Amino acid sequence: MTLAGKHKETAMRLGFTAEQEELRTGVRRLLTEHASTDRLRAELESEEPYDAGLWKLMAESLGLHAMAIPEEYGGAGYGFREQSVVLEEMGRVLLRSPYLSTVVVAANALLLGDDEELRREWLPRIAAGDAIASLAHVEADGDWRATRPRASAVRDGEGWRVTGTKSFVLDGVQADLLLVLASVAGGEEGETVLLAVDTREAGVVAEDVPVLDMTRRLATVTFAGARGRAVALGARARQVLDATLGIAAAGLACEQVGGAARSLEVAVEYAKVREQFGVPIGSFQAIKFKCADMLLDLEAARSAAYYAAAAVADDAADLPVATSVAKAVCSDAYTAITGEMIQVLGGIGYTWEHDAHLYFKRAKASQHLFGDSDLHREQLAVRVGV
Repeated sequence: MTLAGKHKETAMRLGFTAEQEELRTGVRRLLTEHASTDRLRAELESEEPYDAGLWKLMAESLGLHAMAIPEEYGGAGYGFREQSVVLEEMGRVLLRSPYLSTVVVAANALLLGDDEELRREWLPRIAAGDAIASLAHVEADGDWRATRPRASAVRDGEGWRVTGTKSFVLDGVQADLLLVLASVAGGEEGETVLLAVDTREAGVVAEDVPVLDMTRRLATVTFAGARGRAVALGARARQVLDATLGIAAAGLACEQVGGAARSLEVAVEYAKVREQFGVPIGSFQAIKFKCADMLLDLEAARSAAYYAAAAVADDAADLPVATSVAKAVCSDAYTAITGEMIQVLGGIGYTWEHDAHLYFKRAKASQHLFGDSDLHREQLAVRVGV
């Protein structure tokens, strides 16, 4: 392929079709109407973990839950490109929803796993918006790679029983299904199993934990001999987990781009109308430079996220590299942009009444979710042989 051909192919991978842009318009319209920050603040003051009505509306009106699930499991059979569009729009409004944990992370773990019966049982429910699921692999040490899980699993007839505690579980209290990584008791050194545990089973206790980002719920989940079924065992468990975490990182990167884009818009809009010395503050060189730097950070993050989304959609050979790059770049960009947004806003940006702190807290929390920038740069260095 010629250099020009390669450039054209890359542009096609990073761009969106007319149908995907129509999807973006539809999702933005829905979320603008039903997921404003005023509604978000009302939700934060209520005891409800998320807007159940909007959750069902997203599933039924636009089919967002079913979008990337294959048709044989009740889905629409689209791919990660379409899902990346949805995630970016959700990031713009700081959507408080178990969509990331359920539709992006858990559903893909089931698809990547080895149990067809589990797929047929749970994926149609996820596609219809009737089930919430999440991945439970991190423990108290905060190792998102989960290289040495202390939770242990023992065989129990045709199934398994798992004992241990998992930390930082997305939507863990609300989840109907948890995918739990555990060491195999009595197995070979380092042998693990990824189990599907129905939270209605005895021996499962989930508790919400205090969080910086109030728009995203995390839980500690304790298992005391809870029954589960193997999604993947041995080397396959690690393969499924690593692939799932790559998809999760790409999905979160798209969310971060949406939030960063909205933060830049807020800063620029304010700089146009806020006057000092009789002129808009956006006319001052210092503010211009800040906004220009924010735009550069945003476009770098957008390119990285879109490339990672394309790599997931195409199951590209460089997928692990692309997802680590996207998570590192987008995490740093989102944090920097929200910080500079507050600087442009000045005093009002520090108030509870303004939305700036909601975006800043989401940026800081997302920076650590699925591994921080340092972790992903370390993984990237290993993968490229540095």
